[in-house]
Amino acid sequence: MGKFTLCDVELWYNDFKALKNVTMDIGANEITAFIGPSGCGKSTLLKSLNRMNDLVEGCKITGKLLLDGEDIYGGIDVNLLRKRVGMVFQKPNPFPMSVYDNIAFGPRTHGVKSRYRLDEIVEKSLRDAAIWDECNGRLKKSALSLSGGQQQRLCIARALSVEPDVLLMDEPTSALDPISTSKIEDLLAELKKRYTVVIVTHNMQQATRISDRTAFFLLGEMVEYGDTEQIFSLPRDKRTEDYITGRFG
Repeated sequence: MGKFTLCDVELWYNDFKALKNVTMDIGANEITAFIGPSGCGKSTLLKSLNRMNDLVEGCKITGKLLLDGEDIYGGIDVNLLRKRVGMVFQKPNPFPMSVYDNIAFGPRTHGVKSRYRLDEIVEKSLRDAAIWDECNGRLKKSALSLSGGQQQRLCIARALSVEPDVLLMDEPTSALDPISTSKIEDLLAELKKRYTVVIVTHNMQQATRISDRTAFFLLGEMVEYGDTEQIFSLPRDKRTEDYITGRFG
């Protein structure tokens, strides 16, 4: 059984069916990549894993979606779910406050008051996101003064500060230059030792470089899911092959 187990998950936005019969296991301490053309359901599925779609009017979801065997659409506390399942978005979105306060925000929300403990969490999170050396002299400065790549690693540190089990990432490097992208890819290889990572990416080279397993989506359907090497070298479905060889998409 995976970290996440999905069984016949279907999702509608009013009358539009955005996901059709998605059944999959997402393994713990692995990087799972969702690939496919724009509008195929990748980000919709990603946001279902921590119930971000709850915020969308007219959204309805059916099927089973389990985290460690617990139904996340059952009686679970959504705030607790989002503590366990962190999210990093496509565009870096630091809060307009200091670097320190960005990281301390989540722990404070969850009741951590001790300055000593907050100092520890801030340093550990920034170290875990491989940005401590660039930030430790600038903790009081505005997070908005950091470069785009630094801001994205800060957002990863912010997600890590509440000690999640899972990190969801929606195209986290698409707005970044190649050097920042490479730093984040190296970081993810480290993070998967302690976290489960699910990443939506349009960059197929990125999927082959960093992910253990890859799911290919098309028009709301999960066409194929398997070990990344197999998906890219011996896809079983003609539609997957057409997509990864650039015949469409």
